[in-house]
Amino acid sequence: MSSQRPERVVHQDYIARIRYSNALPPPPQPPKLLNIPGTGLAGAQYTSAGYASKLAREQPLNIEADAELGMPIDLVGIPGVFDGNERAISAVSNKTQVLDPADKQLLKPLSALGKASLAGSTVSFLRRTEYTSSQAPQHFANATSNDLHRLRNDPKRQKIQPTVDKDDPVNILRNIAKGFDVAYPHDAFRGEDSTVNIRGAAPTDAEIKAWSQPKHPSKPDLQLLDSYPLLPDLDALPTNGAYMIMKFISNPLGASETYDHRLDAGILRPLDDPVKMAEHHRKMAEWDSSTLRPQPIQEPDYDLYVPSHSTSLRGIKRKFDVNDPDNEDPELYTEVSEAGSGMFKYDRIRTYETYNQTGNPDSFYNDSVALALHDPEADVGVIPGARKRLSKAAYFYPIVQRTGLRPKRKGTRFAPSQVDEERIDELNVTVGDLAEDFMAIQQQKKADLDPSLQLEAAPAVEAAS
Repeated sequence: MSSQRPERVVHQDYIARIRYSNALPPPPQPPKLLNIPGTGLAGAQYTSAGYASKLAREQPLNIEADAELGMPIDLVGIPGVFDGNERAISAVSNKTQVLDPADKQLLKPLSALGKASLAGSTVSFLRRTEYTSSQAPQHFANATSNDLHRLRNDPKRQKIQPTVDKDDPVNILRNIAKGFDVAYPHDAFRGEDSTVNIRGAAPTDAEIKAWSQPKHPSKPDLQLLDSYPLLPDLDALPTNGAYMIMKFISNPLGASETYDHRLDAGILRPLDDPVKMAEHHRKMAEWDSSTLRPQPIQEPDYDLYVPSHSTSLRGIKRKFDVNDPDNEDPELYTEVSEAGSGMFKYDRIRTYETYNQTGNPDSFYNDSVALALHDPEADVGVIPGARKRLSKAAYFYPIVQRTGLRPKRKGTRFAPSQVDEERIDELNVTVGDLAEDFMAIQQQKKADLDPSLQLEAAPAVEAAS
């Protein structure tokens, strides 16, 4: 009988050799060969980790750094940088940056990472019932045909109005006209819509009550004592139809502790500079009205004139005061011309240039308006004994342009021969009525503010033609 020994089991680990490919391209430059001093294998210094770092520190940097460190910066074309205004090169912008929705995930705090959003954990079949009708839902115990028939034939049931787009231009015009219809119901247009008139939207009872009984939005205890209609003062408009504000950078008449009232009657005479006129025509030729760029505005130079004597200031103001019954008196003049007529003498101060200008004199209401309350019965804004030419109203005066003036630097604007011919050192001023061409311009500006004047003048123009 022979005995059989069991076979010995040997455990052997499987070793797989895998070689990964390197898809990166080789370096663009060959490796740098360093001159390493041969000190032998003593101390095994070649195998230490600090040996390579020591070699890197000992190698000098072969970099030539110029004055601009390789980044040339030209500040000549940046506006305002040499005047101390660094907004053009500042990294901080006043405009609100709109964050992309994909970047909002990067701004999550560390505590919110890895947590599911609660908004996405809602269950669809547990949603609250929503009604698409604008009215309150009708609930029935049993949805029978009798209930539906009663609801359909109910005369008190309001009809569902179609939804109107708030951004529709016609809807915007109707709501604007509604405000005028509430204020002046007798002038409300009730006909069919046309290219000239459009019917305003129907005002609600709350809007009508708010107009008849106005209340302050944040202070309900305040009570309205009086109201003034808003009207333009057409008789006080200048020749160009609006006013302009001129602001001097410094006192034109020198430093003084008291105010020189001659500035109230000063005259700014615009100068015809051919160089600036040519530059303005060039900008207007390059300007395109279809773009968002503002229209170029002419920026002329001005000569400032003030009365020669402060004693003539009272007569000048009385001449321009329409409420003064004796404003036509020739004794108000302080000087007499060679022809024997009265006049006011003005002296030239200096030439000023425009350095900051906003607004466009060709369009109304683009800047601001001045407002004056006038009430003849309550003597608000009325001079005692003056002629009453205005009714009770709040009169506005358009301000179309604001101009900053500073003294012009020394130098000739034109050729030397033209300087002597164009400059006027003294003015002899006589107050009179406007010429016909200026009155036509003023009348057109008045018609722009009050269309009724234009409609009244239309038949006369047709008859004359």
